[in-house]
Amino acid sequence: MAPLIRRPSEPSESSTDIPGPGTESARRPEAKVARPIHWLVLLASAMLEAVWALALDAADGFTVLGPTVIFAIASTLSMLGLAFAMRGLPVSTAYAVWTGLGAALTVGVSMLMGTEPPSLVKLLFLAGIIGCVIGLKFVKDPGESPGRSGLRFRRHPHRGRGGSAQTQERG
Repeated sequence: MAPLIRRPSEPSESSTDIPGPGTESARRPEAKVARPIHWLVLLASAMLEAVWALALDAADGFTVLGPTVIFAIASTLSMLGLAFAMRGLPVSTAYAVWTGLGAALTVGVSMLMGTEPPSLVKLLFLAGIIGCVIGLKFVKDPGESPGRSGLRFRRHPHRGRGGSAQTQERG
């Protein structure tokens, strides 16, 4: 029986081989393209994160039916929205925006509802979180910048993910 994952230099004995490291289809994933819909859904998901966090608190250990149902629905929709947003946004950006805005909204709504005492320090830190999230929206990948200079590393095209297989290029 032929191995399912083979090196590119090995001949294929079967047409049912699964692409593995080093094969043409496993070399480089397609770049994600962020569209406005990805950002809008991500913002809605962050709002739903605040909803489910507040509902979880009100559910009192899942002993109160209404908030428990709201938690179940909001958390599911929030995760689905995050998953959709990650189709166009890098996981690092999407997750940071989702958790940052969700946390800031949760604290802000808690202060407005009177369940958490407001303070100047908390408001300053919330403004910092929101500022950082806005900054992530405008940060470009290093590869997107046309005038980039300096050294960068890329993976060797025939060696997969090994650390010693990186080559240096001047950009």
